[in-house]
Amino acid sequence: MVGQAPLTLLGIESSCDDSAAAVMREGPPGARILSSVVAGQAQLHAPFGGVVPEIAARAHAEALDHCVEAALSRAGLGLDRIDGIAVTSGPGLVGGLLAGVMTARGLAAATGLPLWGINHLAGHALTPRLTDDLPFPYLVLLVSGGHAQLLLVEGAAAFRRLGGTIDDAPGEAFDKVARLLGLPQPGGPAVEEAAQGGDPARFDLPRPLLDRDGLELSFSGLKTAVLRWRDRLVAEAGGLRESDRRDLCAGFEAAVADILSAKLRRAIAQARTIRPDLAGLAVAGGVAANRRLRAALETEAAGAGLPLVSPAPALCTDNAAMIAWAAIERARAGLAPGTDLTARPRWPLDEAAAPMLGSGRKGAKA
Repeated sequence: MVGQAPLTLLGIESSCDDSAAAVMREGPPGARILSSVVAGQAQLHAPFGGVVPEIAARAHAEALDHCVEAALSRAGLGLDRIDGIAVTSGPGLVGGLLAGVMTARGLAAATGLPLWGINHLAGHALTPRLTDDLPFPYLVLLVSGGHAQLLLVEGAAAFRRLGGTIDDAPGEAFDKVARLLGLPQPGGPAVEEAAQGGDPARFDLPRPLLDRDGLELSFSGLKTAVLRWRDRLVAEAGGLRESDRRDLCAGFEAAVADILSAKLRRAIAQARTIRPDLAGLAVAGGVAANRRLRAALETEAAGAGLPLVSPAPALCTDNAAMIAWAAIERARAGLAPGTDLTARPRWPLDEAAAPMLGSGRKGAKA
């Protein structure tokens, strides 16, 4: 298929709480998103304060067919004009992954189309090439609800993990802080909005692991510090005032930005020892939409003399366009579609790296 007519792929994503489908057409030059459909589940999970895997799996099973139909309709194409299918096969919640994989396998069996199983993290990590044609190699900070990693991206299937979280991911920490402070879910946008006008210096919040060498990240202690300040304020004043909530959100947001920007600075130095031809920096994943974080990372990039690519928020959160694009990248690199596609809840992007969060019978978590 590579070297022939440009590819048009259908992408399917269902790794967490967004059911998505998209149609992507390869260039030259670059690629075009012909359609992108996302059916969110925020209202379904809101009463529970977080994603409930069983509810998510049922919602995916109900929504994916409609998302695929809508994506094809908006692209003005039928399955007879699609060259292949790409689906997220891991990592993520097993019920959602199974819904997506079975949908894709059914379509592939019915049409005879080739099928690519894509690592969700690869979709995020390769998005800067879709949006800005960022050349290899580049350093990407992947920050989302389930992941925080610093990756050296050297090719369509060549990812070297330099560091990552040893406990909570940033997006998970944002969600937990939002719950602690009585804010709605998802926590990232809620905390960011509440932080507007807050005093980030009012509370003494920690910056975990900045006093140690290395590129490990930790957000659990920061979350616990917010909890302790909240309890202290409630005990002293009999409740949490709106000004307290704003200042705690601003302080938490500033701490996350400080941690990530400092670790990025160290990662740039390490990446340049491995690849002196480092072409740029990128930030991807849902937390990348945070404005304070983006501003902090722009400062680090400018200091390093490197461009910073930050895709639009719609391509930072979970979507199927990035999955289709990752498959196009693999096809361009001569990597064949999969023949035995299964759901992989645990699937490290850099499988040669030591597990950061432990492993078990099902494999490394991250």
